[in-house]
Amino acid sequence: MGNLIWSRVSIPDNKENYVSKYIFLDVDGTLVTYENHLPDSAVKAIKAAQAKGHKVYTVTGRSKAEMYQEILNIGFDGYIGGNGNYIESDDEVLAHRTLTAEDTNRIVNWLHERGLEFYLEANSGLYASKHFEERGLQTMRDYVAYKGHADEGMTVRKAFPEMLFGEDLNRSDINKISFILDSYQDFKEAEAEFSDFKVGTWGGRGEKALFGDIALAGINKQTALDFLLKEKGVDRKETIAFGDANVDIPMLEFCDVGVAMGSGGDGIKAMADYVTDATEEDGLYNAFKHFDLI
Repeated sequence: MGNLIWSRVSIPDNKENYVSKYIFLDVDGTLVTYENHLPDSAVKAIKAAQAKGHKVYTVTGRSKAEMYQEILNIGFDGYIGGNGNYIESDDEVLAHRTLTAEDTNRIVNWLHERGLEFYLEANSGLYASKHFEERGLQTMRDYVAYKGHADEGMTVRKAFPEMLFGEDLNRSDINKISFILDSYQDFKEAEAEFSDFKVGTWGGRGEKALFGDIALAGINKQTALDFLLKEKGVDRKETIAFGDANVDIPMLEFCDVGVAMGSGGDGIKAMADYVTDATEEDGLYNAFKHFDLI
């Protein structure tokens, strides 16, 4: 089950390649606000950290199609997407596992049978189901509101500016599938139906479940970081991770230092080594200063 694209890099064994720290950043709610605003202070902090010799990676549930140019222009040293199924470093793909066409069709057919709207997440694009735009309008407004920033002007196209509509959903390049929950029971039934996959939820403040998602089992942000560090020959003692939600907890647990955003959920703030300010309150910049990364 699952497609695999794999390549390896050779790491020269010399001290000139030593990097002080590997810094791993979640995107939504950490690097950018829930309205997709990228604080200038975050960009300043990242560039200053890189100038000091650190490596900075994004580690996100987003597929590459959702890494918009404003984010890419920062110039990260690497990117981990799909909550761990895609790993890229220095513009080279180190690993990529996707759902097979059979996997995708099975999930899509089940969602259609239940009348649930969804979108397929691939590096090539975000592919919406037929009625996702209409059905998703209130859900996206709820998503922003539950994060503490009500916006009656929020739309699906504003939330996902490059989402593709009316495309063929019969695909073999899908990282994961997100679907709107009409009720929490939809998640429970998906979990039972797809017990051979990883089924989760995501949404608003306090981890409120607005969406379910389905991906390959045995992959998360922690497994991706473990693979990357082994490929790079980097000790976990040289790592620091930033996140805001429960999905980020494995990453924070794995790294030497785990930092939660002040706007994050109670679960991650309780387990973090340090809690910084909210994203929109210069949280990344202030934490980079606190840990002498800049």
